Amino acid sequence: MRSFDLAPLYRATVGFDRVADLMDRVLANDVAQPTYPPYNIEKTDENAYRISVAVAGFTSDELSVEVKDGTLHVAARKNPDETGRSYLHRGIATRAFERRFALADHVRVTGASHELGMLHIDLVRETPEALKPRRIEIARATDVQAKAVTSDQTPTVQ
Repeated sequence: MRSFDLAPLYRATVGFDRVADLMDRVLANDVAQPTYPPYNIEKTDENAYRISVAVAGFTSDELSVEVKDGTLHVAARKNPDETGRSYLHRGIATRAFERRFALADHVRVTGASHELGMLHIDLVRETPEALKPRRIEIARATDVQAKAVTSDQTPTVQ
């Protein structure tokens, strides 16, 4: 349980809802973090990432990957065992799960693949042109003065 309230942050800011929500989620100690299934998050390039989830025992049809509201949802539902198998020991966990990952702005999922008991989800961060740094041409003082002189000389109509 946390000892402070984020309500003043919501009242005093505009447009920072995602940051406040993220802080609220991180600081909430009430919810235990799930440990199943295990996963890795790796940086594969400067702007590329890969989430690998261990999904042994699941087929591609039983897995679901979707993005909604800036959150990546990975879920699995095991179809009922229709083969009538009788297990003496069942050590491979095939229980249903749902795992959520908060995505940063401008991060999008480019693909997902399922191979050798691993679900790989590829992501890329795409910075929009408006947010990329751009070079500003610096004019010389003589050019600026010449433009000012020509704009001050307005033609008179007679």
